[in-house]
Amino acid sequence: MSAGATAARALTQLVLVRHGETQWSREGRHTGPHSDIPLSDQGRMQARALGSRLAGISAAAVLHSPARRARETCALAGFEAGAEEHQALAEWDYGSFEGLTMAAIQERAPGWSLWRDGAPGGETPQAISARADALLAELRSRSGALLLFAHGHILRVLAVRWIDLPVACGARLAMAPAAISILGFERQTEVISAWNRTDS
Repeated sequence: MSAGATAARALTQLVLVRHGETQWSREGRHTGPHSDIPLSDQGRMQARALGSRLAGISAAAVLHSPARRARETCALAGFEAGAEEHQALAEWDYGSFEGLTMAAIQERAPGWSLWRDGAPGGETPQAISARADALLAELRSRSGALLLFAHGHILRVLAVRWIDLPVACGARLAMAPAAISILGFERQTEVISAWNRTDS
């Protein structure tokens, strides 16, 4: 029996939820695990709206990143009770590029790409790929639908690793604040069932 077949009978889907807007996300600043930026007023509104948008999801477990913005999104959406904090859902570590916009980074390092080059003093694509693979292996041991509240880059990495693509392919997946995406199965094959849903 293939690993995919085993997973299909246990784990049914991963529902990925990016946290609501923060001031830094609105400004395009790289917000990694070392900057505990709270949600903006708009982000709190988005988080509350997630409650009704996720109402049809019967989650066997809810996990969130250690970051305040992810915890707050989870709580305002109504999933705080029983939610588990998971360190592996922390955002990509941007190292010395933490807090900088893409324009500021390009002034320092023209042509830089996080997906190809990683972050100086932070995580490489290989390191975050290994982190995502380890987390997915753990999640495959669970059953039912799992709800994950986290961040744009780590969730995009999880998505491409779910379908066995290299981390660099995550650059092709846009993910807005408070977006909902679903990783699931078509028969025994891992698929992206829905992506970057910001509507109801």
